[in-house]
Amino acid sequence: MKARQTGGVAVAAAKASFSIATAYLLEGAEPTVPVRKVRERRRPDPLVDIFDAEVVPMLKAAPGLRSVGIFEELQRRHPSLDPGVRRTLERRIRAWRALYGAEQEVIFRQIHEPGRMGLSDFTEMGDLGAQTVTVAGLPLDHRFYHFRLAYSGFEHAHVVLGGESFVALAEGLQNALWSLGGVPREHRSDSLSAAFRNLDRDAREDLTRRYDALCADYGMEPTRNNRGVAHENGSIESPHGHFKSAIKDALLLRGTSDFSDLGAYRAFIDEIVSRKNARITRHIETERAALHPLPPGRSCDFEETIVTVTSSSAFTLKKVFYTVPSRLIGHRLRVRLYDDRLDVLVGATWLMTLERGRADSSGKHGHVVDYRHVIHSLRRKPMALLNLVYRAQLFPRDAYRLTFDRLIESMAEKPACRLMVDILSLAHDRGCEAELAAVLAIELDAARLPDMSLLRARFAPDPAALPGVVVRLAPLDDYDVLLGNQFEVAA
Repeated sequence: MKARQTGGVAVAAAKASFSIATAYLLEGAEPTVPVRKVRERRRPDPLVDIFDAEVVPMLKAAPGLRSVGIFEELQRRHPSLDPGVRRTLERRIRAWRALYGAEQEVIFRQIHEPGRMGLSDFTEMGDLGAQTVTVAGLPLDHRFYHFRLAYSGFEHAHVVLGGESFVALAEGLQNALWSLGGVPREHRSDSLSAAFRNLDRDAREDLTRRYDALCADYGMEPTRNNRGVAHENGSIESPHGHFKSAIKDALLLRGTSDFSDLGAYRAFIDEIVSRKNARITRHIETERAALHPLPPGRSCDFEETIVTVTSSSAFTLKKVFYTVPSRLIGHRLRVRLYDDRLDVLVGATWLMTLERGRADSSGKHGHVVDYRHVIHSLRRKPMALLNLVYRAQLFPRDAYRLTFDRLIESMAEKPACRLMVDILSLAHDRGCEAELAAVLAIELDAARLPDMSLLRARFAPDPAALPGVVVRLAPLDDYDVLLGNQFEVAA
C-alpha cells in the first residue's frame, strides 16, 4: 500500500510479488491489457501459387503421400524452389490434414482382467546390431518365442532355432504355462501366419486342428488378431522392443556375446526374464490367483513321423540326412521332431536323441553325422572316405578335417585315407576325441604329419598304471558262523 503511493500500481505489484492485473482488481479499476501487435510477414509467401494449385490435389489424390515426397516432386517441377521452404511446406500440409484430411484408425484402449488373456508371438533377433550372439564362436541364427500375460506383464521367452512352427509354439507355450503355474482363460496369437506360409490347404487345416486341440487340452479359448493388424496384439508387440533392449544391455555388461554352448545362452535369457518378472511379483501373484489349474500333464509338443533306415545307415527327414547305428538298417523308426532335437524310437522304446539339422536357405540338404555310427565300416573300406558325400560333416572337430586335408596334400590317396580312418578309430576306441584333436592341432602348427604309432602309444592304457587287484576268498567256516547265528536268532 505504501509503494503504491510513490511508484504507482505496477511498481507496487512487483514489490508485493503479484501480478499487475491483481493490483488493479484491488484498486477497483479495470486492468489494462497490453495490445499485441500482429506480426507481419517478413517475406513473400513462397507457396502462395503452389500449395492450393498443386499440393492440395496431390494430398487429395494420394492421402498417404509423405511430405518429403511432395517436396521432392515440387523441386522437380520448380527447380528454382528454395530448399528452405521444406519446413514451411510440412507445417502447411500438417495443418491442411488436420482440417481436411481423411479419418484415421482409432486405437481403443482395453481393460485387462486378471487371468483372462495370455499372448504369444515370435520375434526375430537379427537386429541386435554389433551384439551378434555366437555359440562356441559360431553365429547363432535364432529367434524367440515370447509369451506375456496382458494384466500382470508376466513374461516367458524361449530360444527357437528354426522358424515359426507349431512345434516351437507348442513347446514355448507349455514351458511358459508350467513356469507360471496356471492357465489364462484366453490365448491370443497372430494367426500363425509364418507357420501357414508355403503350406497347402490340408496342411493348414491340420495345423489349425492341432493348435485348437492344444488350447483345448489346457482349457484356453484360442483367439487370433486380424492378419496384418499388429496393434491388436499390442500387449506383446510393444514388449518385444523392451525385451531386446534388455538383452543388448545385458550383453554389453557381460562384456562378450559368445557362449560356450546353447544351454549357457538359454540360462542367460532365463535370468534376464526372471529379473523382469521379479519387479512385478505383486501383480503376478494377483493374476496367478485368477488362473485356471494346469492339466495333469503336458500336451503334444512335437511332430511324429515314421522313417526307414537305408543301407547308408541313415534316414532323411525334412531335407536333412541323419546317421544312426548300422544295426538299425532296414528298420522302421518312430521319430519325434522337436525344434532343437529328434527323439528316435523303435516302437515305444526310446533309442537316442539326435541334434536337429536344417537345410540351408538355398534348399540344399543338410547333414547330421556321427562318425561313431559308421567307423566300423570305414575300417573295412577306408577309400570310401575320399569322395564321401558328407565327408566334411563326418569329422567331429576342425583339427580332424584339417589333418585329412594335409594328408591328401602330402601323400597318396590310399595311405592318406587309411591313416585318417585309423585316427578316427583311435578317437572312438579310446574315447579321446578332444585330447586327440589337441595333439593333431599341435602337429598341424608344427607342419608335421601325425605318427600313428606314437599316437597309439600315447593314448593306449599304460600297463604300469593299472591297479593291482587282489581277491581274498573268505574261509568257509565264516559262513558256518553266520548260519549258526541265524539259527540262534530264529530260536
